[in-house]
Amino acid sequence: MRIPLSWLREFAQVPAGATAEDVMADLVKVGFEEEAVHRPTDALRGPVVVGQVLNLVKEPQSNGKTINWCQVRVVPEGQEQSLTGKGIDPSGVQGIVCGAHNFVEGDKVVVTLPGAVLPGDFHISARKTYGHMSAGMIASVRELGIGEDHDGILVLSRIGLDPEIGTDAMELLGLYDQAAEINVTPDRGYAFSIRGVAREYAHATGTVFTDPASKVNAPAVLSGGYGVKINDDAPIYGKPGCDRFVARTVRGVDATKPTPPWMSSRLRLAGIRSISLPVDISNYVMLELGQPLHFYDQDKLSGDIVVRRAVAGEKLTTLDGKERSLDPEDLLITDASGPIGVAGVMGGASTEVSDATKAVLIEAAHFEEVSIARSRRRHKLPSEASKRFERGVDWQVANIAAQRAVDLLVELAGGTADEAGTDVGTAPDPVTIALPAEFPAARIGIDFTEEQIVTSLEDLGAVLDKTRAGWTVTAPSWRNDLETKEDLSEEVARLVGYDQIPATLPVAPPGRGLTRVQQQRRRLVQALADAGLTEVLAYPFVSKAANETFGVAEEGAPRTAVKLANPISEEHGYLRTSVLPGLLEVAKRNHSRGFRDLAVFEAGMVFLPGDTLGTPSIPPLGVKPSDEVLDALYDGVPDQPLHVAAVLTGHDSPAAAGHTPRLWDWADALDIARLAGDVLGVELVVTQGRHQAFHPGRAAQLSLRSGEVVGYAGELHPKLLAAHDLPARSVALELNADALFEAAADVVVARHISTFPVATQDVALVVPQDVPADDVLAALREGAGELLEDVALFDVYAGKGIEEGKKSLAFGLRFRANDRTLTADEASEARERAVATAAERFGAVQR
Repeated sequence: MRIPLSWLREFAQVPAGATAEDVMADLVKVGFEEEAVHRPTDALRGPVVVGQVLNLVKEPQSNGKTINWCQVRVVPEGQEQSLTGKGIDPSGVQGIVCGAHNFVEGDKVVVTLPGAVLPGDFHISARKTYGHMSAGMIASVRELGIGEDHDGILVLSRIGLDPEIGTDAMELLGLYDQAAEINVTPDRGYAFSIRGVAREYAHATGTVFTDPASKVNAPAVLSGGYGVKINDDAPIYGKPGCDRFVARTVRGVDATKPTPPWMSSRLRLAGIRSISLPVDISNYVMLELGQPLHFYDQDKLSGDIVVRRAVAGEKLTTLDGKERSLDPEDLLITDASGPIGVAGVMGGASTEVSDATKAVLIEAAHFEEVSIARSRRRHKLPSEASKRFERGVDWQVANIAAQRAVDLLVELAGGTADEAGTDVGTAPDPVTIALPAEFPAARIGIDFTEEQIVTSLEDLGAVLDKTRAGWTVTAPSWRNDLETKEDLSEEVARLVGYDQIPATLPVAPPGRGLTRVQQQRRRLVQALADAGLTEVLAYPFVSKAANETFGVAEEGAPRTAVKLANPISEEHGYLRTSVLPGLLEVAKRNHSRGFRDLAVFEAGMVFLPGDTLGTPSIPPLGVKPSDEVLDALYDGVPDQPLHVAAVLTGHDSPAAAGHTPRLWDWADALDIARLAGDVLGVELVVTQGRHQAFHPGRAAQLSLRSGEVVGYAGELHPKLLAAHDLPARSVALELNADALFEAAADVVVARHISTFPVATQDVALVVPQDVPADDVLAALREGAGELLEDVALFDVYAGKGIEEGKKSLAFGLRFRANDRTLTADEASEARERAVATAAERFGAVQR
């Protein structure tokens, strides 16, 4: 909400020297958030004055243009020029070249003199152009930054002004005003008006507030006006979509009259474009009182107005020129011809006020919040009116806003108001709340005095009746957010001052710390970070193709995924079933910006829908669902296991003098996967793997000892890397972290470290080409027995000296005993047992 300070000063005592920043600082005290400052003088500086065109000579140019060589008086005749500066003529008459042709001799215009600065940092100076020394510029509204019209010069008589020559045009057009913009939370819809903000400013500063509604002399009773019927036969949640409709008529208006500058400047500062006098008046009253209005050309109406729900198949062309298919939930304004507006959202084009309008019918209605919100979202039609109706509008202010619009149409458009009017509907019951005297103090934590409680609530506009236990509080009609004693306590705290609430540290409740899974997750993430990988967060929204590529190992295998109803883009219309697509996008973005050596990882949820997704219906509001309904809701929620994935591209370290960095390879991805298992105390079984996202010969399948597959690691598929513009041989891994947590022991026991020396021996075994090295390694470990501390593959060779179809695998074996120093014979004997086991299983032969 933007608040022009000149407007705010009409209803609250804002100091004359206060800036927009000062006003925002005061409003922060009562719970608003600062947004921005809007100050025309930040982009526009004088001298900018009123001038009169004395002489105008049209001069055709060789380029086909015709320019006007003008003599413009900028000081009243007989007076001396008091402004000084290079290019300002002491005589008070400026010679100016102008290319516009919508003005004549005698017109009063806005002149920017040398030394002025226009929006866009455009400096005005005397310069020679088209054979003349042009000292200044005759300005259009766009050049002044007060509108979009750039077709011609701003002629002041056309906006109803006849000021004295030399008048400060910036003051004349309201350009010294400024606006403070605040963020209004959804529960405080009353603050979408100058009326509401002025009241809050008075709360914050302790100054006097004058209610703008009190300045309007509205009739207590209206009758005999235009026929209006409210017929809501399908209310949402049993609440009528409209419970008040006020209609007033003003005849003989001149809709072509200009909007006065004081009004257009305030609207502009409030963020609303000036369109025409009737439209500007409706917007002005809405901003001032918070009640949205709609104006109809009464001569275009046929029959009584009926407020009703739409009928399936009905259509309406709204003011933006679009034909809209209506939903039976839409609340409509209709006449005998059919729909003429979507209630509270936007009017119809058929009854629009135009320059030819002579009789205006004013609508000031009160609509129910849910109906308006649903129609606004359904038709994607955000408007200033719907923004206010969605948050709640004061039921009592409708007739006052209608009268305010009547007064302005009579004053500014020359109309005559009908004495008759329409006011139909039923007032809602006032909200009364029992507030125990001790409750605010107990709730907030400070001792409020009775005077503080009473004064705060009465300042809000509430009515208090003293009871034995405390008070019965009747909430004001403009505060539909006040429903409970907690709400009232919060208001007392807000108005007394949040700074009065002492800061105390809460006492930590006794507990057992992090859960087992929380500890495991932290340990896993910390271990990957300690290993040099950088944690990132990628979007969980991916394409269908990405899920089909990464979500299943075999190409063409079925994979169900959750499709988003309202995706940020069609390319990202599904929830991810793998973490890798997002990591690849992160890598691609970094590569495009020159960061090519990457090791990134993410621990995040994936979404795996089962046979049931969602529920056929949504449980009603206001009633706790039964256990059966809750079970059905949970059954419809996709399984969301935690996955951890990493992508490594480029080199493992920066280049340096005496150091040549190494390219990441598949073994690095496998080592990181093993590290994840090690920190959790889970042994991963590594076998040759196949996954459509990985290189067909450089991928490992990672499983638990139980046989459950928990992930893959290795080099990504070349076609995939080319499609993402990533370097060849980039590697990745992905693990089901939840499966690792489940398999991990509750307590990881550290192994005893022997202090006796180690005995190492190597062995090279020739085996068939199709025998996995890990299977041979497992056979060696089993055959060697308990003396084997570690075994690792350090070389694979196939070629000269090795029979075709076979390969040589070289292993390093490390032996150690816990209670003695091993002899060479003991180590050799264990080695021979290991070789014998490998020979028995795979026909392994020592080289």
